[in-house]
Amino acid sequence: MNDVVLSCSKLACTYHDAGQAVEVLKGVSFDLHKGECAAIVGASGSGKSTLLHMLGGLDKPSGGEVTVTGRNMTRLGDTQRGELRNGAVGFVYQFHHLLPEFTALENVAMPLLVRRTSPAEAKRLARELLNAVGLEHRLLHKPGQLSGGERQRAAVARALITRPAVILADEPTGNLDSKNGAQVFDLMLSLNREHGTALLVVTHDHALAERMDRTWMLEDGMLSEHRALNNDQ
Repeated sequence: MNDVVLSCSKLACTYHDAGQAVEVLKGVSFDLHKGECAAIVGASGSGKSTLLHMLGGLDKPSGGEVTVTGRNMTRLGDTQRGELRNGAVGFVYQFHHLLPEFTALENVAMPLLVRRTSPAEAKRLARELLNAVGLEHRLLHKPGQLSGGERQRAAVARALITRPAVILADEPTGNLDSKNGAQVFDLMLSLNREHGTALLVVTHDHALAERMDRTWMLEDGMLSEHRALNNDQ
């Protein structure tokens, strides 16, 4: 049985600056399996965020393909790509991107409301996830009333609300102090194990990356296996 939930093949990204072609990605290929935790590390400006945006269908590559849950995202139209992204991919960013005018409960429920889930059901599921991330006492607080760690935990809950096949996280602890960062990362690993959602984290933090099942290094536009642990796959 094929348990690959995210795959990219010969992914390339080239842009032009002052008439010069700049290759950001040069034929990146890898597979991510169901329930797997993996990290991509690399220097600032190496293209990690660009790669993550292409994997999630937010940006189009110059060449190559991205497949999510067996569907070729790069061949889909904008509407179909958005539907696949909403159903199969969750995002966690360095900045939480919570909507300031809505409560934590409303923010987490939002992806389900976009899918036309009933408000009552969306809020029920959002409440369950906020309880799971330790925010049961902050449901009706708006982002401005939450601490940085609480906002990021709410963002993790929002990423999980659609039960995605994979979560893509871009420096998810980058704006937090070491204690809160460790707590949020522990939470992500715990939820990964509990829900079987694949987790791909882009980070410059090598200590964080060492805790993952696999780590790739992005350097000079190319991806190489940096470290692999023995597992059951």
